[in-house]
Amino acid sequence: MEKRRLMENKKCFCDTGLLFNECCGLYLDNNQKAPSALALMRSRYSAYATHNADYLLETTHISERQYYSKDEILKWATSNKWQKLEILSSSEETVEFKAYFIDSNGKPQTHYEFSTFKFENNAWYYVDGKFE
Repeated sequence: MEKRRLMENKKCFCDTGLLFNECCGLYLDNNQKAPSALALMRSRYSAYATHNADYLLETTHISERQYYSKDEILKWATSNKWQKLEILSSSEETVEFKAYFIDSNGKPQTHYEFSTFKFENNAWYYVDGKFE
């Protein structure tokens, strides 16, 4: 929460160039639902950067939530310093991206993922991803 308050007049973590409050902040604060798989992907990256494990679980498809732990999500989110998000491609239900971060040992890392999303009950959900 505190980290999001500090972002009020700063650019969003997801690299759209928009202010956080006009971009992913709209979704992370539960004021709006992400209108597309791409918007959800961007907001999930911002959720990692702001350590919002609740949002990450809520936006994971119900069929997949059993495989995720709030404590593990929070541990991974807080142990890394999130640098930037690079969208490589997207379609209606998929997003291919690279997330750049500095790990807990101070080493630069790149997380590549090809993610699948599903629109259900008027909301987008993360289903799964293929990693490299």
